[in-house]
Amino acid sequence: MRYKDKVALITAAASGIGRATCDIIAREGGIVVLVDNNQGRLDAAVDAINKTGGSAHGRLCDALDPSQVDAVVASVTKEFGRIDILVNAVGGSTIIPRPAAKVDELSLDEWHRLISFNLDGTFLFLHAVVPVMKAQKSGKIVNLASIAGRGLSASSSVAYCAAKGGIIALTRKLSIELGEFNINVNAIAPSLTLTERIRPHWNQRSPEAQSAEIERTPLKRVAEATDQAKVICFLASGDADFVTGLTIDVTGGL
Repeated sequence: MRYKDKVALITAAASGIGRATCDIIAREGGIVVLVDNNQGRLDAAVDAINKTGGSAHGRLCDALDPSQVDAVVASVTKEFGRIDILVNAVGGSTIIPRPAAKVDELSLDEWHRLISFNLDGTFLFLHAVVPVMKAQKSGKIVNLASIAGRGLSASSSVAYCAAKGGIIALTRKLSIELGEFNINVNAIAPSLTLTERIRPHWNQRSPEAQSAEIERTPLKRVAEATDQAKVICFLASGDADFVTGLTIDVTGGL
C-alpha cells in the first residue's frame, strides 16, 4: 500500500486525469481530498470511491479564487493535520471556442483566459500548500503540464503551449526551492488523452484524422486518463523519493 494514511489533495478531481489519480491513491490506502468546482460530479466521485472501500472527502472550490483555495487548504490541514501529496490537475485548452487557433486568430482575452486557467490555479494551490509541507518537512507535488509545453502539439494554440511551458519551468524552479525541505516537485506532460472533456472533440474528428493521430504514436493508440494517472501516482509515491524537478512525457512515444 504505497499511500497508507497519506493525505492527498487533488484538484480537478471529479473527472478525467484527476479522478483516475484519486482512484489509484484511494485503492492503495491513501486519504484523498477531491477538489472540484462542480458539486454534482464531486459528490458522485466521492461516493463512488467510498463505496469501494476508499477514504474520500470532497471540497467544492474555484481553483482560481485565492480565498476559496486558502479556505480549502486550511480546512484540510485542520481536519487531517497534514498534506502529503498535492496534484495540480486544473487546466486545459478547450475553454476557448477554437483550441487550435493560430496566434493571429487569438484574441487577447482568449490568451489571458488560457494563461490564467492553466497557471493561476496551480500557483494558488502551491502558494497555500507549500507552507504546510515546509512545516512538516516532507511532501510530494505533481503538476500537469502537456506535450504542448514542449512546443510539439499541432492541435494547440500558442497560448496553451506557453501556459504549459510555464508549468514545466515552474516545476523545475520550485524543485530547487523546496529540495531542502524534503519536498519533491515533478510534472507530467501528457499527449492527447481521452478524458470526458476531450473525448467529444476526438469524436468530431474524421476517421482519417483519428487514424493519423494513432499512426504517428509509436504505441499505436491514444492515451486514456489512467495512463496519465499511473505516472502521477509513481511521482507521488515513495518510489520516486529521489526524483525531483522532472517533467515526464506520457505520450506513447511521440
